[in-house]
Amino acid sequence: MMNNCQNFLTPQQTQNNLGDGYLKFQVNKHISAVLSIKNAQEVIFLPVESVTSMPNMPACILGLINWQNSLIWVIDLAIMLNVKVDNKITWQYNIIIIRTDLGLLGLVVFEIKGTTRFISDRIDSPELEVQSKLLPYLSGYVRQDKEIIYVLDAIAIVQSSVLHTNS
Repeated sequence: MMNNCQNFLTPQQTQNNLGDGYLKFQVNKHISAVLSIKNAQEVIFLPVESVTSMPNMPACILGLINWQNSLIWVIDLAIMLNVKVDNKITWQYNIIIIRTDLGLLGLVVFEIKGTTRFISDRIDSPELEVQSKLLPYLSGYVRQDKEIIYVLDAIAIVQSSVLHTNS
């Protein structure tokens, strides 16, 4: 009788072999991105009228929402990243609530794709083959099935100077 104990992996070992978890989404039709599951608090879909616009804010700030008894700023991620905004008529926003030590922020994205895992060794340096306007917000990028997926840094997004200046 053969002993299979050597091939047994604990759940923790299996999770480590699969890599870290990320929420995958489309910033716009052409840009795929992920955020660490550690920072992605929740995904919500809200009617456009649920976001209360505020005057004299930068263009990327859509307004405020009340989420679980907290007021959260909601931003259009494509506008903030200064990438092409897809002009489509929408009745609802796809919002990723991110949490960092600096607080909560809602990111409106084009489409939520689900979750994925990457081993950190597969994440390439952001300086290569990346649009310079995205660099401040990236941890890196991953190539997957001929697609480039940008790995966004939630803390860099929350700390963005774009969000802290009036336009």
